Amino acid sequence: MKQRLFILLIIMNVVSMNAFSQDETIRLFPGGAPGEKGALPEESINVTGNKVGGEIVQRISNVSDPMITVYHPVQELACGTAMIVCPGGGYNILAYDLEGTEICVWLNDMGITAVLLKYRVPRREGLEKHVAPLQDAQRAVGYVRAHAGTLNIHPDRIGIMGFSAGAHLSAMVCNHPQEHTYPAIDDCDNFSSRPNFCLLVYPAYLSGETVGALSPDLKISARTPPTMLIQAEDDKSHINSSLSYYYALKEAGVPATMHLYSRGGHGYGLRDTKTEVNEWPERAEYWLRSMGVIE
Repeated sequence: MKQRLFILLIIMNVVSMNAFSQDETIRLFPGGAPGEKGALPEESINVTGNKVGGEIVQRISNVSDPMITVYHPVQELACGTAMIVCPGGGYNILAYDLEGTEICVWLNDMGITAVLLKYRVPRREGLEKHVAPLQDAQRAVGYVRAHAGTLNIHPDRIGIMGFSAGAHLSAMVCNHPQEHTYPAIDDCDNFSSRPNFCLLVYPAYLSGETVGALSPDLKISARTPPTMLIQAEDDKSHINSSLSYYYALKEAGVPATMHLYSRGGHGYGLRDTKTEVNEWPERAEYWLRSMGVIE
């Protein structure tokens, strides 16, 4: 595991974004995102004193034009599976490399086509924190499924994964399978926005106000896709999110897997933070293989 993380860090340090095998970045709403009436210029924030695994985290804010970027694995590894990647950031910023581009490298290494979602942040005044991002994520899943042939993937092997607030967004998409939260734009919106599987890493905002209760935003049912959760016990602010969601999945009869670690905290992504939780990518890979979405 440590060797793999070391190789990942080397790749991220020596390979520029233009060197990845990627499609052009795709605007999800060519005519403008629903409800947007102008915005501040998009901003990239690099805080030198706030590092994870010894590396600075690239933070993006003021996103008003949501987009996806598709990262293809090398042809010899491609398995026909896609994963939508939702970075976290409290619905205020996006931890774009830590929980985005670096995750795409890892997914490509397994033969998975990675689709990085740049959803709208920060929170929109007068709206619930997830309303605009949910529109973006639903559109992303439908777009990928509509273009499955072009992307060389199977339309029934499209997953979603997220970190912290991005994990909450992923869960929201998984529990709104039959209703788009925005007016239809084109034929892409005729395709289901339900992911086929879901991976949640240190999710936020999934629990309710009392211990064991689920957030009222989430309507789990038998149609909620199979889910894996990654959680550290010392992530005090968010551990109840994972525990509550796992219990609700179990009660609904949804296949659920959770790996709970004693140490790890929050916001580690794939980086080596010298804690037990750093092994989670191996557990996730085993889970994906057990479901047959990678070979």
